[in-house]
Amino acid sequence: MNFIMNTILTVSGFIFPLITFPYITRILLPEGTGRVNFAISLINYFVMLAMLGIPTYGIRACAQVRDDKEKLSRTAHELLFINLFMCIISYGLLAAALAFIPRLYEDRLLYIVASATILLTAIGMEWLFKALEQYTYITVCSMIFKVIAVIAMFLLVHQKSDYIIYGAISVLAASASNIMNLIRARKYIIMHPLGGYNLKKHFKPVLVFFAMACAITIYTNLDNVMLGFMKGDVDVGYYNVAVKVKTFLVAIVTSLGNVLLPRVSYYIQQGKYDEFKRVCSKAINFVFLTAAPLSLFFILFAANGVYLLSGPAYTASIVPMQIIMPTVLLIGLTGIMGIQVLVPLGKEKYVLYSEIAGAVVDLILNWILISQMGAAGAAIGTLVAEFVVLCFQLVVLRKELAQTYKSIKYYKIIIAMAAGSAACIWVLFMNFGNFVSLLIAAVLFFGVYYLFLLLFKEDLTISITEQITEWIKTKVLKKV
Repeated sequence: MNFIMNTILTVSGFIFPLITFPYITRILLPEGTGRVNFAISLINYFVMLAMLGIPTYGIRACAQVRDDKEKLSRTAHELLFINLFMCIISYGLLAAALAFIPRLYEDRLLYIVASATILLTAIGMEWLFKALEQYTYITVCSMIFKVIAVIAMFLLVHQKSDYIIYGAISVLAASASNIMNLIRARKYIIMHPLGGYNLKKHFKPVLVFFAMACAITIYTNLDNVMLGFMKGDVDVGYYNVAVKVKTFLVAIVTSLGNVLLPRVSYYIQQGKYDEFKRVCSKAINFVFLTAAPLSLFFILFAANGVYLLSGPAYTASIVPMQIIMPTVLLIGLTGIMGIQVLVPLGKEKYVLYSEIAGAVVDLILNWILISQMGAAGAAIGTLVAEFVVLCFQLVVLRKELAQTYKSIKYYKIIIAMAAGSAACIWVLFMNFGNFVSLLIAAVLFFGVYYLFLLLFKEDLTISITEQITEWIKTKVLKKV
């Protein structure tokens, strides 16, 4: 249930933008969408500073004491105090940047609006609700505000000059639910001061997680920032289309790993190492089964996807999208190995080292390639950086996960993908229209892929199918 709820939550974070994206890209054009995405990418650096690594560390810290309300409350208070203090510093630095950097000063209203994300993210304490595995509440609350944002998008954005309104609505969709989190937190923790706080014990792990967040933010936002400075807003707009699709697919693949962090942290705390290993093994197998076919499908049908989302003005987004698609698999695997394996084991420093390596590679390749290749160069930089992160973590975990990777039946997945591709490749040569082409191709590709996995009796596929069948029999057909 947690996996399903988190998948809905994560997917909705991209489904709703995808619903409005064809409309927004045609109204604001590459320059307008590029301007907003450049601002949001830059503000993410200030959000990263304000959060100081607590979004991940807070899940582990709170999950370990969730059975004791007083300890849980004190831990939550301590982390919130750190967040709010860092918010003040973050806003101070943003004010200085707006005052002294001409490009930012010219669009200062957009940056001020986007900066609301800093405070809303800090007070939301989403890490507390994830530690308590309250994914149903998080999902429902977030969905409500996203629906409101979609309606507002169509009602209020009508011309190219409305890009600031678009930025404000994007903040509403992403962060407004955090206000409700602050109100609801009283159900799980004591809200009044408890005293006896020990902020110092959090500093070292928080700084490690902050360094991890820095590395991640650098090579996830660096592309947009460097494109904006080196090529301009139009190239950012092209690249953003490719990144939107990639991020949406990554969200689906990594949803399982995200909900398992509090659970595996609890297993480690309780000494249940067999359960810990079993969960990790299934999660990695799941990533291969989902990420590999998703990457291949959107490489084959990148043009249809781009034209459906954004129209012919974004033809330059097709190649960057094809280049960046393999990162769906790479990020899925590193998400499991880093967040689900290394972090619960207290080895987050190796996650940091891998991400620093990836960030350095991304920076160097972006500097070399963006000036010559634009958005395609940024995509190559990201692809190589993610591959470096994967290789680093594989080396670190070669003993712990060697048997897991050997147990995966790669040939079954490859043959099933080849069969799915053969079943739908003819659609590329037909003139069905972008939506119909994608629909037909997806049904054929993933349908044949799934059938071949069943024919090969792939273990996890059989297990999931049996669970779904049993759920339908007991929950649905029984009621009928």
